[in-house]
Formats: sequence, C-alpha cells, structure tokens
Amino acid sequence: MARWSWLPRTRRHAPAVPDDETLVFAGSASPRLTAAICRHLGVGVGRGEVLRFSEGTLFVRVLENVRGRQVYIVQSTVFPANDHLMELLFWIDALKRASAASVTAVIPYFSYGKGDKKDEPRVSIRARVCADAIESAGADRVVTMDLHASQIQGFFRAPVDDLYAVGRLCAALRSRVPERPVVVSPDAGFAKKAAAFADRLDAPIAIAAKTRAGHEERIERVRLIGEVAGRDAILVDDFTVSGGTLIEAAEELRRCGARSVIAAITHAVFAPGTAARLEASPIEHLLVTDTVETQPEPLGARVEVVSVAPLFAEAIRRIHRRESISSLFTESSGGTGA
Repeated sequence: MARWSWLPRTRRHAPAVPDDETLVFAGSASPRLTAAICRHLGVGVGRGEVLRFSEGTLFVRVLENVRGRQVYIVQSTVFPANDHLMELLFWIDALKRASAASVTAVIPYFSYGKGDKKDEPRVSIRARVCADAIESAGADRVVTMDLHASQIQGFFRAPVDDLYAVGRLCAALRSRVPERPVVVSPDAGFAKKAAAFADRLDAPIAIAAKTRAGHEERIERVRLIGEVAGRDAILVDDFTVSGGTLIEAAEELRRCGARSVIAAITHAVFAPGTAARLEASPIEHLLVTDTVETQPEPLGARVEVVSVAPLFAEAIRRIHRRESISSLFTESSGGTGA
C-alpha cells in the first residue's frame, strides 16, 4: 500500500486570509503548486492523505476539522489522468461529508478538455461527463486555467473561473524577446488567444494552419499565414503532449525565414519522448507554467517553468472574501469572471 500525505500543517507567513476560515488541500498531482499557493496566501497546506492499495484503488482521508469552513482542493487531472480525476472526486466527497461549508475544486489542468464536442457518431462528450462527476461529488465552484475550449464552462451548473496564463507568460517573455517579434498561433483555433499575446507584446500575429488525420497525434501539413521572414517568432499554445504541433510549426517558420523560434505554452503535458523531440527541434527556448508537475520524464534543458501560483492564490483570496475576481480576467482577452 502506497501512502501520500501532507503532514504536519505549518504556517510559513502571517496569514493573508483568516486561517480559521479557509483551508487549502493538495491532491497528489499538485503538491508543489499547492505549497506555492499557500505561501502566497500565508497559510499552511491542509493535512490529508491518499492511500493507494495494491489492487489499484484509492482512499482519501482528511486530517483537518473542516466543519463549516470554505475549503479548496488543488488537483490537476493528468499523469495518470484517470487516477487523479478519481482522487479529485474522492477529495470533494470526503470534504463534503466532513461538513465543509463549501468545496472549491481548483483544477490547474483539466485533462479531458479536448473532449468538448460530439464531432463523430457514437462517441462520448468526455468533458461533459467529467463536469457532471465533479458536480455530483459535491463541488460548489471550479477554478481552472486555460481550458482548451471555453464552452466547457457551460458544462457545469456551478460557477467556473477559467484563469488565463497570458499575463504571467508575457511578463517572462518580455525579457527574452528581441525587437519586432511576431506571435504565431499553431492553428486557427488558437488565433483569438494568440492575439492576447500579440497585444501585450505589441507584435503582429501569424497562423500556422495545420491538418491532422483522425485522432492521431501526427501533423500531415502546415501552411503559414502571415509574414515572419527576418523576425523572431514566438509560438504560443495552451498545451502540448507530443510536441508535434509546436515542432512542425517551428520547422515551417524557419523554412519561411524566421530568424529564431521560441515558444510559450500553459500546460506542459509532456508524454514520454517529448522533451527529447523538443531538444532536437528549432525551438530554442520553451516557457511553460507549473499547472502540470507529474510528467513521466524531466522537462529538458530548454524548458523554463513560470509559476502561476500567485494568480491562483489571488483568485482563492478573492473568492474566499466574496470579492469580484473580474480584474483577473481583464488582463487577458476572451474571459469573463464573477
């Protein structure tokens, strides 16, 4: 039987929110991000543990008194996606059964975000199934980041706050971007969000239009729309798994005369072999956030991690105080807050 736990609960700084009213717990997929969030809030990580039995089942136990409190559980749902999704449901259920006043599921990376539509016969809308399960377990609110499709918010009846990493990534990019860069979206679907990067960096935008066969993670063709010759290109996207989209786009950018290529993505969902492929690609530097921390392999020397803990901490602080979080969305385009 494997055991994962947070013990003991210690205070790092003077509390920025009342410690007797708020508790932030870490799922086993997000312990480092949760610890960073708690440091910004000035509270300790809530005590709890996850047991993994030999037959593969999970057991979650809350080791704090949560009766009547506003509680937050931080858990990305990836590597292994199904285990961490089930663990999140058990956390929510355990906290509700322990009489928490409210449970907010903080899901930095929502792994089934790609399953947002029924685009062929006899398939499941996976994101909707996950949303129903999270609500059925008892979540009163969801906080996430850069959902793959904004309509997923509509799958929930509970409030959903979809935060955006563009501000944190652009702040890191400014010190690395030469003059007159061009922001490149790796496909037409991400063009609107790429425009938020372009606006912040005062740069034009180009699109690397791609075609893909079925559900295979293999690009058949990339066609560039926009001028990149003689410019330093910044590829932006919400996540990468195999690295194929970014690498194919980077190769096309260099063929079209781009002087250099760097990239910035929110979710570093790196499958085995991705880091090695990126090391051999034209991408000189890749910025990612810390929404995913359970990758099966190290990220590689070209990857730099930008923390989004301050953004999640501020969202939790405002939700806890019943304050508007709209200003957290006005810094990026395409989002609304409550």
